[in-house]
Amino acid sequence: MSIATESQRRILTTHVGSLPRPDSLSAFMVAHMDGQKVDAAKYADAVKRAVVDCVAYQIDNGIDIVSDGEQSKPSFYAYVHQRLGGIQRRTGSPQGRTHTKELDAFPDFYTAGHSGTQPAGFECIGPMTYAGTDLLKTDLDNLKAALAGRKPVDVFIPAASVATVEGAVVDRHYNNEEAYLAAIVEAMRVEYEAIVAAGFSVQLDDPRLAMHYMLNPEMTVKEAQTWARRRVEAMNESVRNIPADRIRHHTCYGINIGPRTHDLEMKHLTDIILSIKANYYSFEYGNPRHEHEAGIWEGVKLADGKALLPGVVTHASVLVEHPELVAQRIVRFADVVGKDHVIASTDCGFASSPRAVPEVIPSIVTAKLQSLAEGAKLASKQLFG
Repeated sequence: MSIATESQRRILTTHVGSLPRPDSLSAFMVAHMDGQKVDAAKYADAVKRAVVDCVAYQIDNGIDIVSDGEQSKPSFYAYVHQRLGGIQRRTGSPQGRTHTKELDAFPDFYTAGHSGTQPAGFECIGPMTYAGTDLLKTDLDNLKAALAGRKPVDVFIPAASVATVEGAVVDRHYNNEEAYLAAIVEAMRVEYEAIVAAGFSVQLDDPRLAMHYMLNPEMTVKEAQTWARRRVEAMNESVRNIPADRIRHHTCYGINIGPRTHDLEMKHLTDIILSIKANYYSFEYGNPRHEHEAGIWEGVKLADGKALLPGVVTHASVLVEHPELVAQRIVRFADVVGKDHVIASTDCGFASSPRAVPEVIPSIVTAKLQSLAEGAKLASKQLFG
């Protein structure tokens, strides 16, 4: 069973990566993040059990292409602090962004800021290296163990993209943009290559690609595109040794629930996304700011084996999408790029942080995944007979 063969007969389902953690694991994780001493053996066991349960949960709820749910990670980007040498937590009280396009437009809504306004939590103070081999091996081993006796269509592990690391870790060492990007490339490619060598696909988590425009009030669309193209060049270099059919790319807009009138429109990103070395492209589609964008892909001819992974259920609302709406969204994309070039996905992850208030509560996540799976079945019946 493979993505290529299964996509010839039905619409497959996947998601973006993070899924709700058990409360017991979240408690361990938050305590550890806050510098408290935790029982290492019990913490490790909690992660292992959570991955087993998470894999079963995905398959039981109709997800074909699964992940470890990022159960071990404090967030999709903050985990790099544990895996990169030459970086440390920022000292003092660094200032976050006080102006973004979105914050300036809606200051009364974003009273506590939004994703991307918080100060970068880490800084690079020496040569950047990959120092997370043992932690990565644990993740790989946990996922392999969780898959015992189960046969999903494919399995992926998310990893921070070059631009994500650049945004999360302030450079205090290289003092040169090109040198810093090159250092991130060489450090992170160790992780990407190890994931694929273990038999999994790697997902490059890259929200910064779409967010950078919104985060910089004075930046024009053209300037944002120039910035993004350079980051894609660096990202492609970081996966130079990996076949494209083992690479997924995900970008999104960072803000969960908000007005979001300053999201960079997909029409400004399409050609940039398609220049990424990957076979699978994940992006937001299942919300009112982006649902009109299916037609932008009209005329794009995807090579055999490549697929778009539009979000057909969203993290940006607690409303649970009706399966028939999910099916309509899938069919709309299938009509544009071809039914064997569409995999039904989510807009973004549902639980990027283990902090007390979940982004989307677990019962609603379950309902959304079930609706995703049912909608894919309805679309498959319509498209494949």
